[in-house]
Amino acid sequence: MRTCAATIGCLLGMTAGTIGQAFAAEAYPSRPIRYLVPAPPGGAPDTLARQTGQRLSESLGQSVVIDNRPGGNGIIGSEIAARAVPDGYTIVMGYAGPFSINPALYPKLSYDPVRDFVPLALIATGQNVLVINRSFTVRSVKELIALAKAKPGQLNFASGGTGQSSHLSMELLMTMAGIRMVHIPYKGAGPAMADVIGGNVALQFLAVPPAITQIQAGKLIGVGVTGLRRVPALPDVPTIAESGLPGYEVLTWYGAFAPAKTPGLIVGRLSRDLAAAIGSEDMLAQMKKQGLDAGAVSAEAFGKWLREDVAKWRKVIVEAGVKVEQ
Repeated sequence: MRTCAATIGCLLGMTAGTIGQAFAAEAYPSRPIRYLVPAPPGGAPDTLARQTGQRLSESLGQSVVIDNRPGGNGIIGSEIAARAVPDGYTIVMGYAGPFSINPALYPKLSYDPVRDFVPLALIATGQNVLVINRSFTVRSVKELIALAKAKPGQLNFASGGTGQSSHLSMELLMTMAGIRMVHIPYKGAGPAMADVIGGNVALQFLAVPPAITQIQAGKLIGVGVTGLRRVPALPDVPTIAESGLPGYEVLTWYGAFAPAKTPGLIVGRLSRDLAAAIGSEDMLAQMKKQGLDAGAVSAEAFGKWLREDVAKWRKVIVEAGVKVEQ
């Protein structure tokens, strides 16, 4: 009898919980939603948050307020999101830096991207482009690898900062090719690009949009893209994988998350609305202009993909001995 009573009590408790969740989801949202962006205004994370936030506002019937919290390689904004009340009224724009790279870069990171968040939607992915100064002697990835092997430790490359995607893209290339070059970190991709154009440094990885602009203007030469397929706007630039390093792949990515323990029905609602926003014709057109591909996976697949990306960059960072000041 006690077992039966306990079972009935458990079932009643589960039913009450389910009803409570359903009521919360039905009433949701009843006030504005905060969309945290762990980056300054103007970049891809901010732009995509504003684009998807506008469409969420239309579908949910509530304002979606963009809250930029840059600093600490994305740590500040991501930590705020991880500690937010999990009620569906705070979501965050995640991307490779704070979510895939920081866990290995910062041993005492104050949040865990896998444990502290629930994926809502992979919004977009992009590629980097390996660009070189026009006066540099090589014109392909194969020629670069051959030159680096002939002159170990004598070639320099620029990046937007230690631990940034532009830096780790090169670390992965060097590891796979068995070469070493000297890293010259800058405070941002713009200053690094200016020095590559000026000839002070030979090469760097750039995100697709600025790379396209500089290549088409004749200021830089593109020799390889980091995805497994070529970029439509740069059809003559081969992938690094097809240039002698099969399996090489680096994707920048942007996705929406909610704090862990956000009610499942609310997570489902946000995931469905974000998926609809990402698949809209105008959103697809805007992402194409930015040199990005729309995320086309389920929230569950996105979670698995994130775990694999975290493991990938941890391996690269450990093997390359990448360190940052803390």
